[in-house]
Amino acid sequence: MLKQYVNHNSTINELGINKVISETIKGNMINEHTKESTDWKIEIPKINLVANIAEGTEENTLNKYVGHFEETVKTLGNIGLAAHNRGYKVNYFEKIKELKKGDEIYYKYNEFQKVYVVQEEKIIKDTNWKVLENTKENYLTLITCLENRPEERRCIIAKEK
Repeated sequence: MLKQYVNHNSTINELGINKVISETIKGNMINEHTKESTDWKIEIPKINLVANIAEGTEENTLNKYVGHFEETVKTLGNIGLAAHNRGYKVNYFEKIKELKKGDEIYYKYNEFQKVYVVQEEKIIKDTNWKVLENTKENYLTLITCLENRPEERRCIIAKEK
């Protein structure tokens, strides 16, 4: 039986219960298992980045999206995100080394929207994950590999504006 769902400029045609056969979603991702529409994005105007975010930092996730560190929050506190910067088909954090103090980052998780301002860039060891600890203030922490230094990571820390 063919069912049609309509939700705010989006149409999803579904065959049976679990098989999505077509979708027209305006800027939203669809969780294929639950069929929930999730609008989860990051935008960094300085480096012309607009990307969807997905849960997890496994390779299959980072090959398509900016990944969310599952150990971190999605809204209030310290949100941790990761992405490739080179050598893959999708390298969303390719230009984050160009970010400077004061640059703005826009983050959206469904109805939650915040603007963050870059506070610092630093290099961390791949064993030092203190930058992802939760905080009382709202931060956005971006992490990617460091070119030719596999034991280190580039880290951009932005604070809510």
